[in-house]
Amino acid sequence: MSAGNVVLITGVHLYGEGDPVDVLVADGQIAEIGAGLTAPDGGPSEVEVIDAAGQVLLPGLVDLHTHLREPGREYAEDIETGSAAAALGGFTAVFAMANTDPVADSPVVTDHVWRRGRQVGLVDVHPVGAVTVGLEGKQLTEMALMAGGSAGVRMFSDDGSCVHDPLVMRRALEYAAGLGVLIAQHAEEPRLTKNAVAHEGPNAARLGLAGWPRAAEESIVARDALLARDAGASVHICHASTAGTVEILKWAKQQGISITAEVTPHHLMLDDSRLATYDGINRVNPPLREASDAEALRRALADGVIDCVATDHAPHAEQEKRCEFAVARPGMLGLQTALSVVAATMVKTGLLDWRGVARVMSENPARIVGLDDQGRPLEVGAPANLVVIDPDATWTVAGTALASRSDNTPYEAMTLPATVTATLLRGRVTARDGKVRPA
Repeated sequence: MSAGNVVLITGVHLYGEGDPVDVLVADGQIAEIGAGLTAPDGGPSEVEVIDAAGQVLLPGLVDLHTHLREPGREYAEDIETGSAAAALGGFTAVFAMANTDPVADSPVVTDHVWRRGRQVGLVDVHPVGAVTVGLEGKQLTEMALMAGGSAGVRMFSDDGSCVHDPLVMRRALEYAAGLGVLIAQHAEEPRLTKNAVAHEGPNAARLGLAGWPRAAEESIVARDALLARDAGASVHICHASTAGTVEILKWAKQQGISITAEVTPHHLMLDDSRLATYDGINRVNPPLREASDAEALRRALADGVIDCVATDHAPHAEQEKRCEFAVARPGMLGLQTALSVVAATMVKTGLLDWRGVARVMSENPARIVGLDDQGRPLEVGAPANLVVIDPDATWTVAGTALASRSDNTPYEAMTLPATVTATLLRGRVTARDGKVRPA
């Protein structure tokens, strides 16, 4: 046993509840929980101590939806910089979407992403395989080959594009059910969103921006719920953004359909009133909706209609965002700000407590994709994938100070609550006090 394998977290509140305890981590697991703990007999003389008095311990966060841009667009982000942002944000596992260049539609690409994530070693990087070849929505990929490769791909999505052909989507769901993997749908009927750049509503009309109707999302969510029902499959809805989607999800779950959904931090906090500046930083897909939609999403997350938070972390280079709104690439950074935005919108408002945050940012995401070593209860013997949070601290967001290679954050200059004190991946400290610890 080496000193690097032993960490003592002192005075912390598990899930933000009860009396403070000490947590001893050794050999990648939670070895002991109690008061006045010390290093085990025969152990190393030096133990890394994290003084967490008044702080909160949660299972490490799991992000089902992130864009790390490697391979193909490393000028905006790569697996190393994205992993650093994730670790600093409290994440121990992230799922990297398939819209890379080349597309992650074969084991050659998915295994590369997996290996690079292991080499960097800051978070577990799980590649998401494409549903269709080249994200073209026509021919299904060889999901079995990707699932059986080194990466063990367990989720497939054409995110960035919708699998809009219902027959192709039905076959994908049937194929996935047989393999025991998950299809995640980018819900967007493309015939309703041609040239659209903003939520279809009074603000877009006033600003002269082409409108993106709620029905473009909701029609696909409803269709895919029915397809999943008939295929005996599970379907996951990416970045739910409308009050209507919430109602469809509620109905589908009441029918016993195996459907789950995620919401992004930016759809919880922001709305389309931000578009008045025509700043491309606010362009995102699906678009920022109205304040009433954001309120419905927050309630749905608290009530369990929406299962989890996923960042949709989407880095873009400066020239891709600081341009005319209609030609700006859609997407926002999210990994380092996600926890704080959830704290602001859900914890500070009383909609969730910290145990609830663990549920929607760690436990449910891990359950949805079947990660046995993530999102585990804080108990002796569990894998030490952990995040320590100072709930009383605040910080001011500066895009250039974030670990991502890009700086396209919509929270620039905002003061947000809660900071990540430390992140542990299998007992190794990967981030502490705002700095990453390379493997």
